[in-house]
Amino acid sequence: MLYFLLEERDGIMGKVAVVTDSNSGITQAQGTELGIFVLPMPFMIDEEQFFEDVNLTQEQFYEKLEAGANVVTSQPSPEAVMNLWKEILTDYDEIVHIPMSSGLSGSCQSAMMMSEEFDGRVQVVNNQRISVTQKQSCMDALMLAGQGRNAAEIREILENDKFNSSIYIMLDTLFYLKKGGRITPAAAAIGTLLKLKPVLQIQGEKLDAFAKARTMKQARTLMLNSIQKELETRLGDSQCQYSHLAIAHTQNAEAAEEFRKELQEKYPSADIIVAPLSLSISCHIGPGSLAVTATRKMVEEYEVDQKQDRGILS
Repeated sequence: MLYFLLEERDGIMGKVAVVTDSNSGITQAQGTELGIFVLPMPFMIDEEQFFEDVNLTQEQFYEKLEAGANVVTSQPSPEAVMNLWKEILTDYDEIVHIPMSSGLSGSCQSAMMMSEEFDGRVQVVNNQRISVTQKQSCMDALMLAGQGRNAAEIREILENDKFNSSIYIMLDTLFYLKKGGRITPAAAAIGTLLKLKPVLQIQGEKLDAFAKARTMKQARTLMLNSIQKELETRLGDSQCQYSHLAIAHTQNAEAAEEFRKELQEKYPSADIIVAPLSLSISCHIGPGSLAVTATRKMVEEYEVDQKQDRGILS
């Protein structure tokens, strides 16, 4: 596992580990490659416990979901979290723990309470991120550690940056929202009859209804226009020179790639990734969804980009 050395302060050298959960979309193999510890999220499926990317793959998850299995998300046990932290702290001095948004799960609040037993060595980040935006926070944390920031400083920077990100998600079906009790059966029936494609938004801590579209094409256009507005107004980056873009999906890779090409035409200089949405979201919205995200780069990343442009960093 990779790590970054902090710059020397008061004669002490420190190592900061970055920890997240599988809601970030980072697999166990990717975590090892990147230098990020990934806590697998537990799922109860027909009263049997599974762990994401350990004994539950994306393909297996959707097979069970579409077969009508009762899928319930769960928090990692306190023992699993604290044992992981203790193991990491035998090799590292500090931990930055980046869980999914506190508005979407209680795992963040639980982690914050557990961290009190570690005398400040574990800093839990509450920056309202999920899926590809949560992964970006992990990458930012690695970058900040490499620049010599300690765990408390990294947490503060990430939390101050929490509102510089948005996700828009188009649903292909209302069935799973109805099944989870998030909309009434009557509303789901009307939506299905009218063949509506609802668009949801995650900005900050909540998953909210944003708009309704009649077709997938109309929903994609709506999301593209919304991201353009975000870049122009709230993020102040109309040409997408200082922001990360991503396309995410639930078992909808072909449509996601088509959507990426459409977004790339609009912002030719942007580096746009495509990734599956985390299973914790997928179980509530079902397969066939598409999402687009915009996350403004932090000032610290501009400094790295500028040094690379000048040939200072290879």
